[in-house]
Amino acid sequence: MTPGSLVLLHAPRASAASWGDLPEMLRSYGLDVIAPDVPDGDGARYVARASLIIAATAPATPLVLVAHGEAGPLLPAVALAQRAAHRKVGGYVFVDAVLPRVRREHEHDHDHEHDGAGPAPAPVPPDWPEAPCGYLRTHADRTAADQGPSAAGREQAVRQARLRGWPVIEHEPPAAAAQLLSELITLL
Repeated sequence: MTPGSLVLLHAPRASAASWGDLPEMLRSYGLDVIAPDVPDGDGARYVARASLIIAATAPATPLVLVAHGEAGPLLPAVALAQRAAHRKVGGYVFVDAVLPRVRREHEHDHDHEHDGAGPAPAPVPPDWPEAPCGYLRTHADRTAADQGPSAAGREQAVRQARLRGWPVIEHEPPAAAAQLLSELITLL
């Protein structure tokens, strides 16, 4: 697929700086890249702030929403906000990210029991995913600066992505993450 804009969403309680030089590298490939800096928020607050920042940039559609780490479970809610604003979402990419978990009907009765450990779960629309998804694993667990989900959590996410039939690319240095992300988007 050819995206109108790539939206790079950092993990809650992090900043857009956590993407490093990836936004600029993607721009050098001719892609329109939006990397909102969403301060001090998780769950619904993160979704609302990210959505306002995205709207302010007047992005070209279709959007490809790219999540890192704990931003993964928030992608369906961010996408729902974009669709409500009549912006088409053309795809999703998870970069070392936790995957959204569609809750079963009986689980909705226990939503009020969130224990406060980690971000509160964001609602997942019943039609999600309405666009193709892909997963990029960077093997960040092999570096000293691992800020995302644990290595075991990433393995589980990669396994789930493969079971869902999503394209999965594993990044092995020295390959450029920007190049692999660009290639993964073309597979969507």
